Amino acid sequence: MLRALGRPLSPVAWLAVPVLFTLAVLGLTALGGLLLGASWTVSLSSGLLGAAAGLTVVLAPSVTWWSNTQRTLLALPYPAAVFCAGLALHGITVPTGLAVSIGVPAAVVLIATATESPRASGTR
Repeated sequence: MLRALGRPLSPVAWLAVPVLFTLAVLGLTALGGLLLGASWTVSLSSGLLGAAAGLTVVLAPSVTWWSNTQRTLLALPYPAAVFCAGLALHGITVPTGLAVSIGVPAAVVLIATATESPRASGTR
């Protein structure tokens, strides 16, 4: 997933990172609430989507862009759009069952992608 691990990131995977990250955090938070019997609600926050935007910025240099135009059109505007979405969606409550059912598989995908061996991803 990261160039430091010997694998560049595809543009499609890079576009999915903030969405998967956000869903994983919501899902794991909701799962923790269920396991603890807590009564808190799981909601989107500007901080969560700000962290997703920051992660997207950090991963941008490891993307194998198809063209310089694509890099120009996506590398900064996309993280900015994720950040603005965080400001617009702040405080929206997500049902616990939905958060767990979508978020836990998203966390599994993120972990599987990050721990995938370089040979399995098709790059050397």
